Formats: sequence, C-alpha cells, structure tokens
Amino acid sequence: MANILNIETSTQVCSVALASEGQVLEHHENYEGQTHATLLSAFIDDSLRYARTREIKLDAIAVSIGPGSYTGLRIGVSEAKGLAFGLDIPLIAVNTLQLLTVGTMFNHFIDDDVFFAPMIDARRMEVYTAVYDAALNAIVEPRPLIIDQDSYADVLAQRPVVFMGDGSDKAREVIKHPNARFIKGVKPVALDMIALSERAFRQGEFADVAYSTPLYLKEFQATVPRNKVLNP
Repeated sequence: MANILNIETSTQVCSVALASEGQVLEHHENYEGQTHATLLSAFIDDSLRYARTREIKLDAIAVSIGPGSYTGLRIGVSEAKGLAFGLDIPLIAVNTLQLLTVGTMFNHFIDDDVFFAPMIDARRMEVYTAVYDAALNAIVEPRPLIIDQDSYADVLAQRPVVFMGDGSDKAREVIKHPNARFIKGVKPVALDMIALSERAFRQGEFADVAYSTPLYLKEFQATVPRNKVLNP
C-alpha cells in the first residue's frame, strides 16, 4: 500500500484527497465551478501540511487526465506534474471515464451483470464516452460520440447499461431502450480515484512526468462524423 495524493479537476468540481493504504486521511471538494485556479493550490497545500505534520511521506501523485475541460485539466495536470517532479515520486494518470464508473459502483447499489457507460459532455449532442464491465474491461474503448436514438444499440441488446456523468442528461432524452438505466448526479471526485490510483501503484503503472498530457475534449470533437453510432 502507499500514501498517494489524488487530484481531480476534469470538470467543474475541484477536489483533492490524501489517502494512505486506501484510507482517506484528508480531502477537499468544491462544486461551484471556475474555481480551480484559486482553490487547487490551497487544497494541495492543506493536504501536504497534514502529511508533513504527521510525518507521512508521499509515495505518488495521482491526477485525473480526462477527457474533460481544457482549463481544469491543464491546471490539475500541471500541478500534479510539478509535485511529482519536485518530490521525485511517481505520477499516476487516471482516466476520468473509469473514475466515473468506479464512483458509480462505490456509491450506488448495482447488479454485477450490467455494463457502465460514463459520459462527459462536449457540446450540443456530443459526448466523450466508453463502455466498461464491472471489472473495468473496456467493452467499447473511449471515443467521441454524437448521441442519437441508435447509440449503444448493440451493447443495450446484450444487457442493461448504466449511464452516468454530465453527458447522460441529454442522452436520456433520446435513448429509450428498456435496458438503459440513468443515474443522475455522478461527478468525478478525488475520493473515488483512490481505488484506481492504489491499483496503478501496486501494478507499477506510472505516467511519464515530462511527456504525459491530458485528454482534452476539443481534440476529438472535429473528428466525429455527425451520424456516428456507438457499437462494439
């Protein structure tokens, strides 16, 4: 197990969680949006102060790398890379779509025999999405998608699909399949990163501090045909 500082800024939520052996020691969250630049450094300072006064040595920095908003990701990843470099400890990159999936599993009672479809809002009817099973195996790899009534048709035919994230509200309006389930209010937060960052640390899955970059939504929007349908 390890002592890991988790940083999440991919959406309007700004959050930081310090964890030791998978247990939360200190955490901060703000849901007001547009506050990352002013709050993130303060949240990190408070967590580092907590660790220092208790002689806790950090073993890694974990950061959500998107997909998500340009400004939030830039701020979060820059802070995380600076800390990892300055403290000479590994950097862990957490995919935000997997983070939304894990947060849903942890906070909602859901059968194992379902697929999970996290959705991050882009613009109009566009989202960035993937489909995972309960073991986080990718049934459909992360990709951009323009939502229509036929989206996810193949996976919905196989078993129930749980949709969540800030892109799922508009999907609810057009996806009417009986196997579609929607959970409102699921947001990516640092507390839900802990299991993913612990797993990455145990498996030695570290990002390159010098070259790792976020997954910005705008990089994918121009590449999606307007009639794109999501199939495995």
